Amino acid sequence: VAGHPENIIFLTCDAFGVLPPVSKLTPEQASYHFISGYTAKVAGTEMGVTEPQATFSACFGAAFMMWHPNKYAELLAEKIKEHKATAWLVNTGWTGGAHGVGSRMSLKYTRAMIDAIHHNDFDKVEFTTDEEFGFQIPLSCPNVPSEILIPKNTWEDKEQYQVVKKKLVGLFNENFKKFAANVNTKIVEAGPKADFSLQS
Repeated sequence: VAGHPENIIFLTCDAFGVLPPVSKLTPEQASYHFISGYTAKVAGTEMGVTEPQATFSACFGAAFMMWHPNKYAELLAEKIKEHKATAWLVNTGWTGGAHGVGSRMSLKYTRAMIDAIHHNDFDKVEFTTDEEFGFQIPLSCPNVPSEILIPKNTWEDKEQYQVVKKKLVGLFNENFKKFAANVNTKIVEAGPKADFSLQS
């Protein structure tokens, strides 16, 4: 009824504090993150949860999916390419460190990033590629301090950032093993890479 979207936005809450607050995904990366469905259970949303816990739910709603997640993921990538939509991953989770060290991303900044996506403000800015996840991170955003766009910049302990990031990459890779055999190779390859040095 409303036509096809120009932007597709996945929301996640990263309790590890290593995913950027906003990043641009290729169609294959969008499919990978769609299949992964990564977020965190946080206190106040579920009984018995007192601190954030990483969780994966295929297509962000595994219990409601009738087909194998790959079918939905391939359809998503196909639609993104056909209608020239841009996929984004927006992290409303922690910044400056993991839970217990950092703090939640400011809602004011998240709103500014969503506005920037809808106003095509990122068309005019430079991006950098995340070495492990491979997605594109904008280096500036209207009404958002540029230093919070690159998670590592917000951590006081840069070595610990790399350690925690490696842990999250491992969680992604371990979760995806159950899908890999039935998923398009390009989508599997769009996932994060586990081999990286612990440089500060």
